[in-house]
Amino acid sequence: MSLPSKVAVRRMAVCTIALAAGFNGLQSAKASSHREAPFITTSPKVDASDFYMFRSYEPGRSDYLTVIANYLPLQDAYGGPNYFSLDPNALYEIHIDNNGDAKEDLTFQFRFKNSLKNATLNVGGQQVAIPLVHGVGLTGVGSSPLVNMAETYAVDVVRGDRRKGTRAAITNTAGGGAIFTKPLDFIGHKTFGSDTAYEAYARQYLYTVNIPGCAKPGRVFVGQRKDPFVVALGKAFDQFNLNPVGPEVGGNTDDLADKNVTAIGLELPIECVATSADPVIGGWTTASLRQARLLDPAPGSDPNTAERLGGAWTQVSRLGMPLVNELVIGLKDKDRFNASKPKDDAQFATYVTNPTLPTVLQALFNVPAPTNFPRLDLVNAFLTGVKGVNQPRNVVASEMLRLNTSIAPTPSATQKNLGVLAGDNAGFPNGRRPGDDVVDAELRVAMGVLCTLNNKDVFGCLPADAGAGSAPLTDGATVDARFFEASFPYLKAPLAGARN
Repeated sequence: MSLPSKVAVRRMAVCTIALAAGFNGLQSAKASSHREAPFITTSPKVDASDFYMFRSYEPGRSDYLTVIANYLPLQDAYGGPNYFSLDPNALYEIHIDNNGDAKEDLTFQFRFKNSLKNATLNVGGQQVAIPLVHGVGLTGVGSSPLVNMAETYAVDVVRGDRRKGTRAAITNTAGGGAIFTKPLDFIGHKTFGSDTAYEAYARQYLYTVNIPGCAKPGRVFVGQRKDPFVVALGKAFDQFNLNPVGPEVGGNTDDLADKNVTAIGLELPIECVATSADPVIGGWTTASLRQARLLDPAPGSDPNTAERLGGAWTQVSRLGMPLVNELVIGLKDKDRFNASKPKDDAQFATYVTNPTLPTVLQALFNVPAPTNFPRLDLVNAFLTGVKGVNQPRNVVASEMLRLNTSIAPTPSATQKNLGVLAGDNAGFPNGRRPGDDVVDAELRVAMGVLCTLNNKDVFGCLPADAGAGSAPLTDGATVDARFFEASFPYLKAPLAGARN
């Protein structure tokens, strides 16, 4: 295995640790980062579920970086009548650190707004407001007099500190406007015609955009998508009620196969986000709410004024590497992690150095756990990246998804779902693509596969410390690039609320 393989593997380790915590009773956690902390379960609209960052592998777009932040998980496709708009009183952000100091250098801020059109029908000579967000067949938001609720958004790019830096609006290359429209969720076949018709409708809202400070335009898309995360979720949280070291009777299924999410996607010129001094960048997503929120006892017809807001923005959700807060961070610190910044991650280091998952697997399946404590192999992967692969030149230890933008993307047809572990250095944990099977990769890292690389200078351990080492651990629910599209925004169209 090459050195890059070592890198990726380490990051997987971090997430793996997370699984362990889950087995100790964190039953509220869901998927990659669905409902992972006590407070966020009360605010699903600002719950980040998955974060992806990779060099675009769409043909002809390899000079671009794709970043996707998924929010509002566990959407039932039939969940009307209001479906799944994002929170107009929240601030959704994607952060990029391009010099390794654990602080954001670029932040893309998304603010949403719901506009009630108050569509009516003539009933017995009276114009009466309709009770739904939509009326009859749609080809585009605003194209029908019976589209009752339009969801729009604005995007700012902030250079420097996310609150004090220099701010400018991202604009549409077609006309220069700064307001974008989010397509309605996939209500069903009668409303949109078919799966194909819905996707044609939704792609009208994939915008080419001007990004202040960037010489080339990028692209943006916000809309409902099929949940891309694949995991045998129920069994995993039932004290790992599956066989990770042998064939599973009947196999395991993806427990998120019938769920949708809302994706915030950006495609950015690499030259605009990575510096000439270092091709390695770090990324994560956050959501924030105002400190004070008061309910209006007599809300009016404006859907944006049902509550009164005040105070500073307060971060309530954070996601970089998959599974970290869900399964690595102890229950008592989960809300703290969601409110924290990477520069302060030293406070969580203990959760990385002594992971519980290997001990649990050893007890349940009689597979030997690694014996190197503290787990410096996981510390190296979790907090710094691997030198020569995806470690910034001047790194401050911190948790985020790291990507070496100088490594060429692997075409969709030849990607390997274990990423670096399988010799595909463009995959996890060198960034994360939708088709990377992070659950299997992280299981193997947790059980000591990095130690089998016999590089104590890098990983702090040797094959004798590896325990189960490179055993083919798996949750039995696989994912790969075939599950996704080969072009931006890559995630599949959402499931329909009803079918013909």
